[in-house]
Amino acid sequence: MACGHYHMLLPQTASAKRGEAVTFMYQWGHPFEHQLFEAPAPERLIVVSPDGKQTDLTKTLEKTSLPQGDKSVTAYRFHFTPEQRGDYVFALKAPPVWMAEGEEFLRDSVKVVLHVQAQKGWDQQCGAGFELLPLTRPYGLRAGMAFQSQIHQQPPGPRSIPAPPAPLTLQPPCLVEIERYNSVAPKALPVDEQITYAAKTDPNGIVTCSLPEPGWWCITAQRNGGVRKHEGKEYPVRERATLWIYVDGK
Repeated sequence: MACGHYHMLLPQTASAKRGEAVTFMYQWGHPFEHQLFEAPAPERLIVVSPDGKQTDLTKTLEKTSLPQGDKSVTAYRFHFTPEQRGDYVFALKAPPVWMAEGEEFLRDSVKVVLHVQAQKGWDQQCGAGFELLPLTRPYGLRAGMAFQSQIHQQPPGPRSIPAPPAPLTLQPPCLVEIERYNSVAPKALPVDEQITYAAKTDPNGIVTCSLPEPGWWCITAQRNGGVRKHEGKEYPVRERATLWIYVDGK
């Protein structure tokens, strides 16, 4: 069940115009099932502008709530107005989340690209230490197109965003999960293997997948992130890097 939990960082639109405000929503839960849980307060949020400048947006986050069945859950949102033409890369670092059913911690970073009128900067690094960089442009996609991204990583350990640029190193294959976001809960669910797709990276850290339907998709790479104490015992940490991309409709 832990595999189905992801951090969602979704703008109201995948493409925007210079000078027009865009609202982003950060939430936590099962994207495909649209089952939401209490989102932990982010540790840090940054944006890399088309010219490569990094800006800390953590203080712009606003706590809000979203309906979930007969109750509501905590989420966070922020508003951003792009002042340049080009691609803005947003990166959020979440705190470690204890997963009791899996007896492990999840430590996640999540990224999304906002396209603003010009194709410039969509593959920029955010310095997260473990992140997916798109090799295929992450917007203007059609359903069924192949999409490639590449892992850039540094050794596991405490860090914050931004960190020094991560050099590419050959590593054993990383497991990558791919899942579509549904804005409302489906009436019926397919079998588990058709909810979360799975792939592995090649020796160069590249993963290739096909996104068969329009909408938002998350691509999540994972690795061993060491151990962390919980109630006096040590448990494994699974470090994950998620990239959200949008597939256009016909």
